[in-house]
Amino acid sequence: MDCVFCQLIREGTARWVAREAESCSFTPLNPLAPGHTLVVPTSHYTGVFDTPPDVLTASVTLVQRVAAAMRVALDASGVNILSASGPGSEQSVPHLHFHVIPRWVDDGISTWPTGQSRRCPTGDPGRRLAAALNCDFKPPHES
Repeated sequence: MDCVFCQLIREGTARWVAREAESCSFTPLNPLAPGHTLVVPTSHYTGVFDTPPDVLTASVTLVQRVAAAMRVALDASGVNILSASGPGSEQSVPHLHFHVIPRWVDDGISTWPTGQSRRCPTGDPGRRLAAALNCDFKPPHES
């Protein structure tokens, strides 16, 4: 099965906002808000885990440019930037993508989670992450 985003890029049939060498942006079929834009790498990468750092940088740089354009062109007072990677994340298309959603005060939508995970890991998650990153982690209350 062919990736829908790869097909759009290859055929050039998306409603383009920007097309660059390593990343591009287009409007989705069912936008959450006027100007809602998707930013994707032009090459196929499933998610944040398999995307090379330079491609991820190019994509996030385009996310920032699209967000800035939303402030100017759409008078947005803010943006939500949403991305999901991996089976446990509710990723809808297995191609790395960022939703850049313009927001206005009292616009009537919410993109923020309304609950908390039921997952209960053992130990301190911050310490476990710091260890995985080989960083020193000391909570503010420890000297």
